[in-house]
Amino acid sequence: MVAAGSLRHPQVRQPDGVRIHDLLVQERQPGEIIPLATLTHELNGGADWPEVGDWEGVTTDLVQLVHAGRCDALSLGLPDLPRALLCTGPHSQVRAYDAAADDFVIHGPAERAVILDEVGMFLSGVATERPFWPGDSLLPPLGQRA
Repeated sequence: MVAAGSLRHPQVRQPDGVRIHDLLVQERQPGEIIPLATLTHELNGGADWPEVGDWEGVTTDLVQLVHAGRCDALSLGLPDLPRALLCTGPHSQVRAYDAAADDFVIHGPAERAVILDEVGMFLSGVATERPFWPGDSLLPPLGQRA
């Protein structure tokens, strides 16, 4: 997990990173957590990614930025089910086998929302100590370009 502003770092593939940043922040609440799967859902199930940019390349660049210590990042270390719910779209369902009941249990949007709330509460505590640093020399958002 990185600050959205890290997408505007000059070492991230551009203008793709700035375009993704713009989609992540417009019409959102400050500090809102937006999994990449949510953005994929909003982009016509991913069909519109080519119009925005190379999200895989941007993600690779972000990982390199994190490893170089050029922005803050946090690994949430989520268990399998919560991670699966965050990696699927906001209306998706995840089936998990319950060995005690010898049956499958379906988890969906309500459980995903709870996980996002829990992650948000955890992050608000972390950000109170020190806000996430997105990196230095960030490019301006799309709406602020000359």
